[in-house]
Amino acid sequence: MLEALQDRIGYHFRQVSLLETAMIHSSWINEHDVSQEHNERLEFLGDAVLEICVSAELFSRFPHEREGELTRLRSGLVSKPVLADRARELEIERYLCLGKGEESQGGRERGSLLGDAFEAMLGAVFVDGGYEAACGVVERLFAGHWPETAKTPPHKDYKSRLQELTQRRFGTRPVYVLLESIGPEHEKMFTVRLTLSDDSEFTANGPSVKRAEQDAALRALKALGEEVSDAYLSAG
Repeated sequence: MLEALQDRIGYHFRQVSLLETAMIHSSWINEHDVSQEHNERLEFLGDAVLEICVSAELFSRFPHEREGELTRLRSGLVSKPVLADRARELEIERYLCLGKGEESQGGRERGSLLGDAFEAMLGAVFVDGGYEAACGVVERLFAGHWPETAKTPPHKDYKSRLQELTQRRFGTRPVYVLLESIGPEHEKMFTVRLTLSDDSEFTANGPSVKRAEQDAALRALKALGEEVSDAYLSAG
């Protein structure tokens, strides 16, 4: 079963048991009461491996950039939401071993869990094949995602991210409805309700309809298990 995943990664393990461990969540171990190791140690290692491989690639691509700019570029590439996207491209969710409780709570789609599994997979590659093998995997899996310039790419707005997520997960788009607007024209406040296909609702206020919709989308993303910050709203 893991042969297809190895094909997607572009690396074939000498010790396939390492990749098996990278796909085992702690919830599965807890429910099965076995002595087998779960993926948290490999995740710890993979986090460091990813950071150094991405750092080395950026150092090579942008020989004249200062440390601060390289750090910002790296942060954009190794954030949990981005790693979750890379994990979904590999269809890692198909190979995860989850406990029944975690499974029932949507763990197979949870961005943080997928990002952790991605890091654990890289840790497994490093243990099995060393630094060059791990960096080769990183270079392949991030192909097409490396920044072309040192200018930090803008954050994707929450509405766009939520639409992509709900289309992928539910096959539908979120629905936004303006509930009310109150206050004088120069300081009017708008209230928006966002509804998902499972009938879950999220209400938010803002000084514009756009801002209220973004805030509602942010709340929905968090409820769906996506790791997001308030950076976009702060910037907007």
